[in-house]
Amino acid sequence: MIVLGIETSCDETSLSIINEDNSLLSNVIVSQHSTHAPHGGIIPELASRQHILNIEEAFDNCLLESRTNINDISVIGVTNGPGLIGSLIVGVNFAKGLSISANKPLVGVNHLKAHVFASWIKKDIQTKKTFETPKEFPLMCVIVSGGHTDLVKLDSEFNFELIGRTRDDAAGEAFDKAARLLNLGFPGGPEVDKYSSLSNDRFDFPRALLKGSHDFSFSGMKTAFLNLSNKHQPFDEDKISKLCNTFQEAIVDVITTKTIKAADEYKCKGIVVTGGVAANSHLREQIRLKSPFPVFIPEKKLCTDNGAMIASFVVENYKKNSEKFNNIEVKSVLNY
Repeated sequence: MIVLGIETSCDETSLSIINEDNSLLSNVIVSQHSTHAPHGGIIPELASRQHILNIEEAFDNCLLESRTNINDISVIGVTNGPGLIGSLIVGVNFAKGLSISANKPLVGVNHLKAHVFASWIKKDIQTKKTFETPKEFPLMCVIVSGGHTDLVKLDSEFNFELIGRTRDDAAGEAFDKAARLLNLGFPGGPEVDKYSSLSNDRFDFPRALLKGSHDFSFSGMKTAFLNLSNKHQPFDEDKISKLCNTFQEAIVDVITTKTIKAADEYKCKGIVVTGGVAANSHLREQIRLKSPFPVFIPEKKLCTDNGAMIASFVVENYKKNSEKFNNIEVKSVLNY
């Protein structure tokens, strides 16, 4: 079984090929950072146009790297939401065209659930790296990205139960806004992470833990950071590093504390951390340090949007219930 995964939910054009053992044969990611950086954020119309320009070459490179051709593909998986509608249309229509022309089954995949299944990728054939994957259930999964911060419980049948979500802003959006206030550029998350590593000092800063709830809230923390950063202008590198370290520590503390607490309450056997913010070095370090449960985090290039997670979702769910995938109609599966 060979699965092609296609991901175009936002600003990355990515196609990947994974085999039935969930080994990654190729993972092509075409970034649009240079297109959106001058605007300080993602412009949906520009994103969809760039996907149109990028997707065919990305597909060709994906096949080349994996040393496969379209006839080798068993199933095609494609993100069909959530995401930017124009970007999604490009990926879905490209996948439909491949499906019809090559007579291959086509499966619509929920973008957020696919992020979780990046943790089931066992090996990268290109780099020869192997990864530890979850084996015991239930799992508490925290999906942290620019658009989402969700806590979901995953059982052994791959059923998702929503436990908590952000009531306002996502963690990744909060990092981007902090970076914008400090004039660090876009995307902001990696810049905040980089400058945080340059300082061991922090300012006093509040946390929004919403006692009695597993939900998140980052809006108030963004406002607190706006006030703090205004207080310490003009900026120099030392101030920027200390401010970044302060904000990153607070965001990571909230995510880590609430995820571990939820895992304990729901008697989980492990924690999965995924989504673009899961590439943050401090989050990766702290949740592993503080968690009494095994923690599974994909390598950084598999945390941000990528086709590999789409293909991995299809592989693992196909093994669990092949009847769901015996069709060529794009549809949502396992929605929560």
